[in-house]
Amino acid sequence: MLATLSGCDLVVMSPSGDIAAQQRDLIVISTILMLVIIIPVIFLTLFFAWRYRQSNTAAKYDPEWHHSTGLEVVIWSAPLAIIIALGAITWVSTHKLDPYRPLDRIDAARPVTEEMKPITVEVVALDWKWLFFYPDYGIATVNEMAAPVDVPINFKLTASSVMNSFYIPALAGMIYTMPGMETKLHAVINKPGEYDGLSSNFSGDGFSHMRFKFHGVDQAGFDAWVARVKQNGTALNRDAYLKLEKPSAKEPVRYFATVDDGLYEAVLNMCVREGQMCMKDMMHIDMMGGGGKDSHDNKERLRHDDRFVSEARPKSDIPVEQLVASLEQDICRTEPGEALTLDADGKLPATEFMKYSPRATQ
Repeated sequence: MLATLSGCDLVVMSPSGDIAAQQRDLIVISTILMLVIIIPVIFLTLFFAWRYRQSNTAAKYDPEWHHSTGLEVVIWSAPLAIIIALGAITWVSTHKLDPYRPLDRIDAARPVTEEMKPITVEVVALDWKWLFFYPDYGIATVNEMAAPVDVPINFKLTASSVMNSFYIPALAGMIYTMPGMETKLHAVINKPGEYDGLSSNFSGDGFSHMRFKFHGVDQAGFDAWVARVKQNGTALNRDAYLKLEKPSAKEPVRYFATVDDGLYEAVLNMCVREGQMCMKDMMHIDMMGGGGKDSHDNKERLRHDDRFVSEARPKSDIPVEQLVASLEQDICRTEPGEALTLDADGKLPATEFMKYSPRATQ
């Protein structure tokens, strides 16, 4: 058995990124603290079973014994101290290792300086492959990504169909990806090498093959990788994305030398297909209270649950701005041409809401 396990790598316990290293330390510290209780309990259980075995007639046994203040103090105070210690460590680590929190250090000895420019990677979980956008370089890749060593990485993540999970064990912790939502992850790779990335959330037939390679390289190696992508890549426009989005397993590595402007935002807002209304526009209409009478003409654009039924969706000639104007006139009962008075956050104050609400005008 040891021979078969000799080729295995405990990557979680020997990571190559600072965030993963801190998580490893948290696992080790928590395990040691819990073993302070577990080991004595196991030892005493075995000792008492041996000490008071039936054949040991020399062991002193008092059937009337029922209480010991000293034992009670030890039995209750030790676990309580462990729980307090674990709680304190968990509280600090939860905030310190928050994936949304920008990095403040490269490793234990080097802080992040103002001169260090992070690299941004926009991630889309597809069925069943990974798409990586590099907005600073205008490129994209499938099932392969790279980053320079000792440079902060800002991940922005979403999904195209179902909930998924992005995980590079050597780099940082797992982070969920969800359609129509964006999650974030901040990490840094400290050692050059090739690392495995995977989906850690079941998402269908091709889930087990939803893997990719992450390359940690020096700056020169990263520049060469970007140049190779631009040289060997094709164009990623909306039509190409819609073809790529279709379910497929064991997808080979692909390079895209150019990417349509705003494609990631369209994926995030679930409006890549022509004629679909973006979620940000929907939410803006909802924030204003609804679309009014004119929203009936946009019902086809608002159907996102069946967006894969057909490649083309009916278009509406009514823009979002006109829907908002309709809201101001029909829902809030303002006079034509009269604008709503919004606060500094762009919201309708309570006084204005009461002024224009249907009950207040009855």
